[in-house]
This record gives sequence, C-alpha cells and structure tokens, in this order.
Amino acid sequence: MQIIPLSEGSFTIDQSKKFIPFDTADDQLKDRSRGSLLVEIQPFVVITSKDILLLDTGLGFTGADGILQIHHNLVESGLNPMDITKVLMTHLHKDHAGGMSNEQPYIHQYHLSFPNAQYYVQKAEMNFAFETGLPSYVPKELEILKSTDRLILLEGEGMIDDYIHYALSGGHSPFHQVFWIKEGDEIIFFGGDEAPQLHQMKNRFVAKYDYDGKRAMELRQQWWAKGQEEGWTFLFYHDTKTPFIQAVQH
Repeated sequence: MQIIPLSEGSFTIDQSKKFIPFDTADDQLKDRSRGSLLVEIQPFVVITSKDILLLDTGLGFTGADGILQIHHNLVESGLNPMDITKVLMTHLHKDHAGGMSNEQPYIHQYHLSFPNAQYYVQKAEMNFAFETGLPSYVPKELEILKSTDRLILLEGEGMIDDYIHYALSGGHSPFHQVFWIKEGDEIIFFGGDEAPQLHQMKNRFVAKYDYDGKRAMELRQQWWAKGQEEGWTFLFYHDTKTPFIQAVQH
C-alpha cells in the first residue's frame, strides 16, 4: 500500500477553536494566546489494490485561485481528486471535515469535493454534528450529506469491502471512529484525533480537549502495544514532524 500525506500546514488553536497558520521556522508558540496548541493538519491518501482512499479531508481552505487546498495537494501528488473512491471520516469536526464539500462561487451552494467517492461516516456522529453545531462543527458544510446517495452511514464496528475495519472509539468525541486498512501482511492504522501525534502514543497523556480523555489515553496505550506486536503503520493527522511510522517492538 502507498501512503501519501497531504499536509495543509501547521496551525495553532486555542479555546476560540480558530485555526491560525503557524510558520515553524519563524513563529514562536509563546507568542500565541495562552493554551494554544500547535498542530499539523494532514489528511492522507492510501492507495490499495482496490481503492484510492482519502482519510479525513482537512480544513477546506481555498487558495487565491478558488481551488481547494486538498485538491491542489492531490494534484501536486499526481492524483486526480475525481479518482478518490472512498472517503473515510473519523469524525466531523471542522478541521477534519472542512474539505468534504466545497462552496460554489456566486450561487453559494455546496457540492461534494469528491463526487465519485463513497463517504463513510458514523451515523451517530452525523446526528451529533447537527445537534451540536458551531464552533466545532460547521453544519452548512455538512448539509449536502443529507441529500447525497454517496453517503454510507456506519453503526458501531464492522468491515468495509472485507479489508477496512472500522470501530466506534468515542474518546475524542462521543462518536469518533478509527480505521485499520489491511492488505497482505500490511496493516495501516488511522486513529484521527485519538492517535494524533507520535509522542502521545509513547506517553500517558490525558488531553483536556477530548470528550473522554482517560478513555482516549487508554486506547492509545492499547493500540500502540498491539501495533508494535503486529507492525502496524500509524498515520498521525496532527503531528508536525512525523506523518507516519511503522511501530516495531524493541
């Protein structure tokens, strides 16, 4: 399987839930508001024998030319956004789901950013996003999901096409899910915001921004131990230095 990180850059985020660009070469974290966190925004493409998978969709920012950054990043990587076959969503927070749809200029209507793909979302997460709304969720960007036939609502735990295992994890948000992509002897694990950075996997860390920080910490410990035993490759959506790594037990 081929892994392609689609970094949208580094950002800080504080209690306002606003993502402010951060230049790691020039900016200083101490100059940002108190409690600011430094994160990467980094969706992934995983190319398998069956699919071109997109794992979460980024912030949904557009450039001066009006082109979605995630579309630009895909093209830069030699991929056509129209060739994405499945979009796997860990959850629908705006920094993960902003690129799912795109607003058409002038008519102010949203359309799917990957119209040939099936979108996989936990049903309970979809309902929770509309019930909760701003600032964590942006309902207007998600509204198109209600009317498209490209959406597949998942419930709990199961398999997609006999090689993608999904499971409701519920640590970062109540209905967050994680994915294992298995092909041959390879296992790729994508934990979204419950396994966002390498250092959090190696240390007992309870995050205040998690819905259930203790559960998220315990899951990370379990996944890291299992991943070391089985040689999983971990994808880190928010890691500014290590996009992915294969865990090997020492």
